[in-house]
Amino acid sequence: MMGSSLHKRVHPYSVSDEQGSARWDDKKDIGWKERMEDWKMQQGNLGPAEFDDSADPDMGIVDEARQPLSRKVPIASSKINPYRMVIVTRLVVLALFLRYRILNPVHDAFGLWLTSIICEIWFAFSWILDQFPKWFPIDRETYLDRLSLRYEREGEPNMLAPADVFVSTVDPMKEPPLVTANTVLSILAMDYPVDKISCYISDDGASMCTFEALSETAEFARKWVPFCKKFSIEPRAPEMYFSEKIDYLKDKVQPTFVKERRAMKREYEEFKVRINAMVAKATKVPPGGWIMQDGTPWPGNNTKDHPGMIQVFLGQNGGLDVEGNELPRLVYVSREKRPGFQHHKKAGAMNALVRVSGVLTNAPFMLNLDCDHYLNNSKAVREAMCFLMDPQVGKKVCYVQFPQRFDGIDRHDRYANRNTVFFDINMKGLDGIQGPVYVGTGCVFRRQALYGYEPPKGPKRPRMVSCDCCPCFGSRKKLPKYSKHGANGGPDIHGFDDDKELMKSQMNFEKKFGQSPIFVTSTLMVEGGVPPSSSPAALLKEAIHVISCGYEDKTEWGTELGWIYGSITEDILTGFKMHCRGWRSIYCMPKRPAFKGSAPINLSDRLNQVLRWALGSVEIFFSHHSPVWYGYKAGQLKWLERLAYINTTVYPFTSLPLLAYCTLPAICLLTGKFIMPEISTFASLFFIALFLSIFITGILELRWSGVSIEEWWRNEQFWVIGGVSAHLFAVVQGLLKILAGIDTNFTVTSKASDDEDFEELYAFKWTTLLIPPTTILVINLVGVVAGISDAINNGYQSWGPLFGKLFFAFWVIVHLYPFLKGLMGRQNRTPTIVVIWSVLLASIFSLLWVRIDPFISRTKGPTTKQCGINC
Repeated sequence: MMGSSLHKRVHPYSVSDEQGSARWDDKKDIGWKERMEDWKMQQGNLGPAEFDDSADPDMGIVDEARQPLSRKVPIASSKINPYRMVIVTRLVVLALFLRYRILNPVHDAFGLWLTSIICEIWFAFSWILDQFPKWFPIDRETYLDRLSLRYEREGEPNMLAPADVFVSTVDPMKEPPLVTANTVLSILAMDYPVDKISCYISDDGASMCTFEALSETAEFARKWVPFCKKFSIEPRAPEMYFSEKIDYLKDKVQPTFVKERRAMKREYEEFKVRINAMVAKATKVPPGGWIMQDGTPWPGNNTKDHPGMIQVFLGQNGGLDVEGNELPRLVYVSREKRPGFQHHKKAGAMNALVRVSGVLTNAPFMLNLDCDHYLNNSKAVREAMCFLMDPQVGKKVCYVQFPQRFDGIDRHDRYANRNTVFFDINMKGLDGIQGPVYVGTGCVFRRQALYGYEPPKGPKRPRMVSCDCCPCFGSRKKLPKYSKHGANGGPDIHGFDDDKELMKSQMNFEKKFGQSPIFVTSTLMVEGGVPPSSSPAALLKEAIHVISCGYEDKTEWGTELGWIYGSITEDILTGFKMHCRGWRSIYCMPKRPAFKGSAPINLSDRLNQVLRWALGSVEIFFSHHSPVWYGYKAGQLKWLERLAYINTTVYPFTSLPLLAYCTLPAICLLTGKFIMPEISTFASLFFIALFLSIFITGILELRWSGVSIEEWWRNEQFWVIGGVSAHLFAVVQGLLKILAGIDTNFTVTSKASDDEDFEELYAFKWTTLLIPPTTILVINLVGVVAGISDAINNGYQSWGPLFGKLFFAFWVIVHLYPFLKGLMGRQNRTPTIVVIWSVLLASIFSLLWVRIDPFISRTKGPTTKQCGINC
């Protein structure tokens, strides 16, 4: 009885249920102990006649459960206000600086001056797009104990919302099955009710190796999951857990744990041997194709022409763990592939998972992970539910995005793989506006938002109701409207109209979601779940139907529903469409990182990854969904959020002025020209103020975000490296695709790891992306040598303008220094291609040196006018 009465108070709670509860509602900001003391004082004054059930000692638990599940933590005003003041000051100084530059042209180097002016204006525009969305940064706190008090009452059914987890993989050679298996094991062992979790694996390569590895993973999970939950280990990916260098005997832990841990480690080593044997076997395809264990051919032998495949592991009917407990459901999915159909790569695979899960489990929330991103925090889904299930703020939240964290990166993070500036600064700023952008992984979605529905409207203020005699003080009280009959049992015209509208909406649902009655029905179930009358065989048959090639024809999948098609960076488009409908997103940064993944730390792989992202942004910019012109009709997108989305699509175009600006110092040094006019004392104040504002802005930004100065500097360096290589190629390829229809196919970034630490960091892989930065680096080195030699030859009068040129040349060289180290690889192991390029560039250097002739005296300048020709 006590449990049921408490549950009635927890959720939902009606103020009118108890007369005595009003006193407690008026004092929500006071702690429970203070309220109890206040109640005791009132009881002493009023006597026992005023006693009510609000005096229950367990009211503290009730009150705690009624509190919000999360809260905003604004940045301290002592940190954020000076930051905003400096931003405004920098904007004013920048405007004055550009005005001075435009009104003072350099006539003897007009072309170079005009180029520099265009570059500086674009840099100012891109800085505004990047800076002002960071105007309202916030942090957030979650309260997992309140979540449990509200939705996990002892002795009552668990009320936490179910969640479907999606993991996508394509190529087992580049995305090793062992990596995918660790991700799956961490999902199955998460701290969440087992009957509320279902894990779906999308094998878009239809690989028998992936299927068999998943079968082995399901068997190993029977031992691994109870071990994790028994000892509450973190992280719950076995590879990462056993690789931690911790001495468990040092602190005298329980002998039982040490014994079971050693046994589990032996089990995992045997599991790894079996998985690696499958991978080694899969490297050579048999002439007749793969044969399954039952003797039948593997349906996916032709990866481009095969039927849809679904296999359910574990779950309610798939066996129990070694302790007899139920395990989460694990489902293998490979959608149908046929020639002549557009499959839309990862976005199409994710939409297939949405439909399959909608038929089989239909959880109201979905977690999307890459195959190499494992759960580092077993309570990650609970963290997301603190926002999505919060009755105050959760109804309008479309997704909760977690930051990406990575393993296997060297301490200095040479190529800014951690992206700390983006995840710890930019995303915090967006969270204070309308929410962070979707970054492709580590995101918990609301299913209804992915279905294209708009967020619920806020409750309207109720109109005053009064009698008919005094209409000035209210409106007439209307009779309730029934669906089929009126108040007196007669037919109601409004009811027939509603039924007619319902029939029309059902037809629209089929045109919108596809020809699957079971799936269409699931889209109307806001709280999730499948009809209890459906048999598992019928559901599996329907699940095969919804992943067929032609299912999306003449529907809104990929245009208004699910993951949006039209770009290889489908994540940006998908989140953008949700924000345009009025949804907001949440950025969740728990103290223990929720997910961790692997990053391509090799220079060539990193540049190819950045190229793929940049090309996707260029595609979005030229598409119908460009944030420059899309979404103004509804007016649901806030203007600072729009600036952020515009920045995500136009940033690759900064490569053109960046390339020009990086070559200007070398050209000025080689030609002896100068793009700045004679600087007066008043004008020099603009330069000093501009550089000070840039420096102070960076320092204050690091102060409120907590990012280290080394991480900020690595980000600045790679901004130049990627800008003059990957972003430049992305712009060219994007224009070729738009104007000439020339498409570029990208391969999946390798997720394999080597045994030796950071072995991949020093591997040299030649790609054309290395040519522009190498050329810029050498040209600036040549310019520095030529400029210094020319100044030595012409006397000290030429040293003044030389310092300005050398400053910008060294700025370029210092920013490209990590690229130079990556180009050389390991010491004493210089690749042959680098030697060839060195010889070629040395030849160019020799020709430039001869052309400049630095040691021949010049017969120009003020000396010849003063002393004559024979001076």
